Amino acid sequence: MKYESLSVIAFIGLASAAPTPKNVFSIPRAMLRGREVPQEHSHDRFLDGVRVNLAINNPAGISDPVFGLLGNAAAAAGAGTITNLDCLHQATADQAFTNAKAAANVTGQADALMYAALERNTGSVGLASVTCNETAVNPEIAAVQQHQDPASAGAAAGNKAVVLALAVQLQSIGADPQEALLSGTFAAGSTTDNTGKGNTCDTVDDVEGGCIFSQNLLVDDATAAEIDAAVAGTSAAVASGSSAASNSSAVATGSACAAAVTATATVDAAPVASSSAAVAAAATSAASSTSAASGTNVQTFTGTLGGAAPPVVSSTGDRPFSVNGDTFVNSGAALQRSCSVQNNACSNAVNSGSLSGSVSDCGAQETACNAAAATKKARAALDFGSCSNPAIEFAAGLDGRNENSFQAVDQTDFNHGSALNIGVIASFVCGQLSSKCKAGADAIAACATAQTAAAAATGQASADAFNAALGVSA
Repeated sequence: MKYESLSVIAFIGLASAAPTPKNVFSIPRAMLRGREVPQEHSHDRFLDGVRVNLAINNPAGISDPVFGLLGNAAAAAGAGTITNLDCLHQATADQAFTNAKAAANVTGQADALMYAALERNTGSVGLASVTCNETAVNPEIAAVQQHQDPASAGAAAGNKAVVLALAVQLQSIGADPQEALLSGTFAAGSTTDNTGKGNTCDTVDDVEGGCIFSQNLLVDDATAAEIDAAVAGTSAAVASGSSAASNSSAVATGSACAAAVTATATVDAAPVASSSAAVAAAATSAASSTSAASGTNVQTFTGTLGGAAPPVVSSTGDRPFSVNGDTFVNSGAALQRSCSVQNNACSNAVNSGSLSGSVSDCGAQETACNAAAATKKARAALDFGSCSNPAIEFAAGLDGRNENSFQAVDQTDFNHGSALNIGVIASFVCGQLSSKCKAGADAIAACATAQTAAAAATGQASADAFNAALGVSA
């Protein structure tokens, strides 16, 4: 994956539209030569998630996650105090993971792991990037290497190993190991391609959080069965008893269950290992076993498109929550898994023709399912400090616009113009909660989760997801 430095300047310029002062980076034109066209928007969803969590505590002063994916010459402009530029990518992922872990944010941890596995820029097509020679603080990050240019020597085998190792780490934090496939890159380009374009894309504000997903350019490095086998082998070795057969997206938080980062990307079906019938059977089996087991079902979502969400059984023990046999430490991750299993069953049913409608309907239901869980937890009264309502609205006519746009409802505490991208407003609101409002740590962590939830949806659903994660309404 090759990242054109000019796009970094454009990105920083966009970010600086917010009232909060931003650094302006001047990158010499000489750095821009010999690189492929920009691709930093290809996997936007993971950069967005890392950006949110890195901002919670950023002692090295790393300017933005995108710098970790650039070649060293361009990366130096945003590396902060990091001097080993070959390790900026890892350091960024490591700090974001640390922050997310401290907040019990499984979504953020998963984003950091996925980001750590993304391909880093090199000077030409077919040239492998240098790997970091330092050990990450978090063993989960240390276990993951970045993808290499698919045209480089040994890339097929190497990238498969990256995905399988990533899958194991995702499983270890309670996320879906099949999500590892989404860290993949494009089809191999030609090493004689002087245009540098290859098989890439770079679409801003892509509706699926990355044009590599919406344009079906992602190349899977492994099969779903290979991921299941890798995770099952690891689970057996540590006697965890946790099955990796469920193809679901358990990206959630302990404090507030966020909408899955990849809610819309899963509709492309390649990572889905089970048929709709198999998923439905699993859900039925889980429901049956639940009735015979001791415990309480804490899943209260009532949507039934493609089948009801499987029960989340609360009992006792070190991992007291279970969904279809998989156990979790906190209810947030378990509820997220339940919502995701329902979404997969729904999507499979649509793709097989047994259910009318579209996979976007399934995605909307999953967003609502996650929002219901998030609201339930968030309404335990978050501390917004001196501010009252951080809700975001989506409507026409804001700031005189003809089209629908996003804006903070409370323009006294969150005075910012409207924007077409909810990320601009959500980032500003979360920043104000921390700096101006002096909100509690619970609210700041929940706002980070809300940003991730909003990024996983579009339009009104984005605003709803953000507000639900904070337990507020427009």
